[in-house]
Amino acid sequence: MKNKLYSDSQLFWLVVLRVAIGWHFLFEGLAKLSDPEWSSYFYLMDSKGIFAGFFKMLAENEQTLNIVNYLNIWGLILIGLFLMLGLFSKQVTIAAILLLSLYYLSHPPFFNLDYALPDAGNHWIVDKMLIEILALVVLLVFPTGKEIGLDRLIFTKKK
Repeated sequence: MKNKLYSDSQLFWLVVLRVAIGWHFLFEGLAKLSDPEWSSYFYLMDSKGIFAGFFKMLAENEQTLNIVNYLNIWGLILIGLFLMLGLFSKQVTIAAILLLSLYYLSHPPFFNLDYALPDAGNHWIVDKMLIEILALVVLLVFPTGKEIGLDRLIFTKKK
């Protein structure tokens, strides 16, 4: 008999969380891909905080900005798809955490920082970006891809 890592309820809700976050990434990537006018330029130039110089430098060079735009769009799409499918779950979850951490560092939610782009509500340190990062950490610690996902087909050894 196989050892169960999670109860049925735990597994269900962890997979729901993984798929929901994957959908969020996928949808954000597809929305950017489908908009020929989309660029990360204004987002990067609106950056505040201690890393603002780095993010603005990325936006100021057209070639670098094109690379950032490409990596952002396709990173979101691939991370989203792979999370939803439970494929390379550990690596993709780490990539998602890193990408969201860059977004968080670009626009840290502190009282004294005002951004040109509208945000939903008022935040101090904890915003929806940080909450999604923490949810991804939960998925990293409690992986589900080998239970329900393509990781099960790829990485489960047959006896």
